[in-house]
Amino acid sequence: MAPFTSPHGGHDHHDIKEGRPDTHAPAGLMGDHVHHQGEWMVEYKFQKMFMDGNRYGTQQVSDVEALDVTGIPFMATPTRMDMNMHMLHIMYGATDNVTLYFMPMWMELTMDHLRRNGTTFSTYNDGFSDLRFGALVLLYDTECSDLIFNFGMSAPTGNIHGTTTSASPMGAETQMPYPMQLGSGTFNFRPGITYKKYWEMASMGLQLQTNLPVGENYRNYHVGNEYQLNWWFARRVGERASLSFRTEGLWRDNYGGAGDPQLNPNMISTARTDMRGGFWFNLGFGGIYQFCDGSRLNVELVRPVYQDLDGVQLETDFQLFASWSKAW
Repeated sequence: MAPFTSPHGGHDHHDIKEGRPDTHAPAGLMGDHVHHQGEWMVEYKFQKMFMDGNRYGTQQVSDVEALDVTGIPFMATPTRMDMNMHMLHIMYGATDNVTLYFMPMWMELTMDHLRRNGTTFSTYNDGFSDLRFGALVLLYDTECSDLIFNFGMSAPTGNIHGTTTSASPMGAETQMPYPMQLGSGTFNFRPGITYKKYWEMASMGLQLQTNLPVGENYRNYHVGNEYQLNWWFARRVGERASLSFRTEGLWRDNYGGAGDPQLNPNMISTARTDMRGGFWFNLGFGGIYQFCDGSRLNVELVRPVYQDLDGVQLETDFQLFASWSKAW
């Protein structure tokens, strides 16, 4: 965390933000802190998302009902999805007020399905996802608060042409639908802003993070705009640990463009561009432990308490985030 700079120059050595575990946000968030000039940080972050069962708008529906609930007689429906994400987060303090970051990610996706005739199948995809990078700029810094702007972007390093032979009863190779692809296929702007306030034994934060695709990809679509608004409160437990509570509102637009020409939107809901958006309200519960060497273990469980989905989609059951980070 950048030291407090007084209006008259120099650093205040009584900055209550220094050396405490909760200068990092809960594990499910990023873009929330900066580093001293010349300081590096390396973080390994793991994310797991589990989805089980379908939802039509705000109502849960059975897998069989999901085949017809929209009025489109789908030939198959997803029933369950498991996503694992492994991320390497590298940060460097270019100055006390500007921190650069770089984040390659590896994704593993598994989706189970039910066909109209009662048979089942599963699909799997893995590989690098889109590469995130950018700069965090400390706009405002006092002894007990800071304001950080995230000049973030992502590059389309994740492929969007993954195929499978599992979906076809005859074993033919077919294009996997949108949720099973590894990237967006476009450069995306990812601006965000974070405000944090500190007290002696507690802290709170407010963050707006966005994901805004630029143009369409080579398969004639773009992912929807995404907006995440988070508020969290952290309570220190001794000198080395803190516990956190977080609320999140997540708005995601449907996909735009003509859609992937290799996908039949009447075959399955996951092949439709108009069934990708929705609103989620989530609660997160986490904790951070800071070791003697200054490294941090950060864990958070996130559960949705309200979901309003466009069309019929798999509902989210939970997300788990865990990370270990070390700065020097």
